[in-house]
Order: sequence, then C-alpha cells, then structure tokens
Amino acid sequence: MNFPRPSTPRLAAALLALALAAPPRPASASGLPLDAGGQPVATIAPMLEQVTPAVVNINTRTRVRVRSPFEDDPFFRQFFGIPSMPRERVQQSLGSGVVVDAANGYVITNNHVIEGAEDISVTLADGRTVSGRKVGADPDSDVAVIRIEATGLKALPLADSDRLRVGDFVVAVGNPFGLGQTVTSGIVSALGRSGLRGLNVQNFIQTDASINPGNSGGALVNLRGELIGINTAIFTPSGGNVGIGFAIPASLAREVMRQLLAFGAVRRGTLGVQTQDLDAQLAEMLKIDANRGAVVTRVLADSAAERAGLQPGDVISAIDGKPVGGRADLANLEGLLPVGEAIELRVLREGRPLTLRARLEAPSLRRAAGVDLDRRLDGASLAERPPRNGRKSGVMVAAVGEGSAAQILGLAEGDTIVGVNRREAGDLEALQTLLAAAGGGRAVLSVVRDQQLFLVVLR
Repeated sequence: MNFPRPSTPRLAAALLALALAAPPRPASASGLPLDAGGQPVATIAPMLEQVTPAVVNINTRTRVRVRSPFEDDPFFRQFFGIPSMPRERVQQSLGSGVVVDAANGYVITNNHVIEGAEDISVTLADGRTVSGRKVGADPDSDVAVIRIEATGLKALPLADSDRLRVGDFVVAVGNPFGLGQTVTSGIVSALGRSGLRGLNVQNFIQTDASINPGNSGGALVNLRGELIGINTAIFTPSGGNVGIGFAIPASLAREVMRQLLAFGAVRRGTLGVQTQDLDAQLAEMLKIDANRGAVVTRVLADSAAERAGLQPGDVISAIDGKPVGGRADLANLEGLLPVGEAIELRVLREGRPLTLRARLEAPSLRRAAGVDLDRRLDGASLAERPPRNGRKSGVMVAAVGEGSAAQILGLAEGDTIVGVNRREAGDLEALQTLLAAAGGGRAVLSVVRDQQLFLVVLR
C-alpha cells in the first residue's frame, strides 16, 4: 500500500479529507504538498506530526542468572573451582510505548517489554532520554504502565476501539529492531482475535500494518491520529513480519490502566465454573441442537454461577450478547469484565434456551511468605493467581528480597510456580503439600517466566 499515491478511490478520499483538515502550511493554500504538475497530493504527514511525539522508545536492563551445567555436581565444583554463588549477565531489550497522560507522565506499553526490568530508559521523539518507573503491570492482558518525568510531553487521545470495523485504515508507530521511530500502514484485518499462547485475556485487533520485534508497546492509530491499540505480537514462521500483527484494543488498555492506577493490580471477576468445549457427541448426549458453546462440567460452591442457577450440563452460548464458542471464549470474556459486573447469560439446558443473570465476583486468593512453605524459599512473597475457566493457575512470586535465598535460587518477581517434582501446584495449599512431601530433600519447581517454562532445583 502506497499512501502518497493511493491505489483506491476510498483511501484517496479519506487521506485527502484528512489532509485538507490539517492546519495550512506554506507549501500551498490548502496546506498540501504539490506534485510536479502543481496539484495537491494526499498525505498523512500532518496527522503523523501530531502522533509521533507521543510514541517513545523503551530500553530495559535485566540481570539474568547464568548457571553452569556442572554447578550441581560437588566434584566438578571443587575440582574446577566453580563458585557456589550464581553468575549473572545483563540482558537488554528494546520496545516502544505511548504517552497517554502528558500531565502525569503516564506511558502505556506491554508487560513483556518491561517484565523483570531493573532499569528502564525512555527515549522521547525529540531525542531526550529519561528514566522510567514501573507503576503497574497486568501479565494476563500484557499491559503495563510506566511513569516518566519530563517537560513538554504530548499525549495521544484514546479512541473507542469498540467501534472499529474490519477494513478501517490504521498506522503503526514504534521502534522495530531498535532502528528508531518507524511508521507503517495497513488496515484492520480482523477483530476479536484470540488463541495466542501465554495470555489469559485475548481480544486482539489483527492488522497487516508491518509490526516487527521492537514494535511491542507502540501505537496503532486511526487516520484521525487517535490511539486504537497497543501493538503486541506478530504471527510469523520466520521471525519477521508476514502481514499478521496483533494489537491490544485501546478500550481494554484504558480499563487495565485505570485499575492499575487505582488498585495497583487488575481486579477481574469470575463466574466460578469449569467448562469444556461442546462437540457433536456431547451435543447429542445433552439433546442440544448446537455445535458451539461451553459445557458446564462443575459449578463451584458459593460462587456467582451457583447463585445464578447454573447447573452441570448447561451450555453457555453467549454473555451479554457476545457469542461463546467454547471454554477459551468464556475464559476470555470473564477476563475482560471487572468485579461486580452484572451480566446476562444465554444458556441451553436439555435443549431449552434460558436467560440467567449473574454478578461477577472476585476470586478468593491467599498470600504467604515463602519461608512458611519451605526454608529454601526465604525472601519470596507468594500469592495465588486468579483462576481461569474455574481452574487454578499456579502461585505467583509477588516479590523477592535482594540477596535472599529465593533470589539466589533464581526466582524473580512475576514468576509463576506451576508444579513441584512434575506434579501440578495450582494454589498455595497444593504447593505446600508437595513441598512437605519432599521432606526438605531435593525438590524441582516448574516455573513459568515470560511464557517460557524452566526448572528451579531446591537442594
């Protein structure tokens, strides 16, 4: 797609109207540049002049533990003089961010851009570099907020991304491959995309605007220069752009930011059910003339679902008019709604349609000091993660003390412990039981960090 010489009348008209609305410039009476024949040429340059000052480059530094393969062997440690203290290296990463509140210096970016970072540097469009401070982050939606202190900041207005349509023209601005601020263009290819691994809340805008590594956290804007999404991920078999990129809708990012600023975390509601996908065999057994939906397999006691009257065997087909194609859709819709939200459920029960009403409730989550579960976890603060689709999702490392036993082991804030000795640890009770079963002996923790699973050995 070539914006200076549009290939379609619709795009040409849209860009010409946008350019004509821009403030006049000395080039011509209309404010448009002129071609060789003296005719106005459509351009989005005036819009970008308002957008690009609000898009920043983010550089993070993180200390990563480097472990020798022989470190666990006492003979090799003694013979080769391998130190017992772990070695570290500094890992740097690049990303982008968007200033959304100039007065307070708030910048929205992706959680994976700053996750685990000990030092955040933000480079503004005018070349200034300032320090950034993490305000809060939500791993489930991959949204984070940092704060910078600088004068003369410009912020982008947030659009109502719920009004987007497939085919709307969009522009992506970010810092691909660390090259510096770069602009690419495309259209909205699809809406409501999900299925990306590692995220519990998924409602992506799909676009063919070129997005590459380093664009993460950058802006996706409409032709009015309003923020409609935060560029997050690409689908690629090769590591480069193939025209399938994903952005978090601005409406979702706005709500996550609101909760992070107000509470320091996102408070999501839950129905309190476990479900599975409806298939042809289940539909026949349940006497249901449908091929899509989430079949309720368990209703948790004293939950919103129980109070609403949901029963095992019910098939949830829609929430607030939004279709539920399966358990993933249900979990995603739950994650998009806040605590206390009143919702309407469309349900099929023994072939009969029902409408039930429920109010989402906050899951009951426990916290504990790591040393209370095992002395080798001293210095770690642990917290249960909210369940998804009624299933427990592990124990999060909420904080790690500097120089503590937990830090020496390699645990870091934001890690999620999901198992011990190859057995699932869905909550604190399960984790404590499995560690107790090890009796203080060797235990191997299964830990998830940045969507990757690795092992931590307790000796």
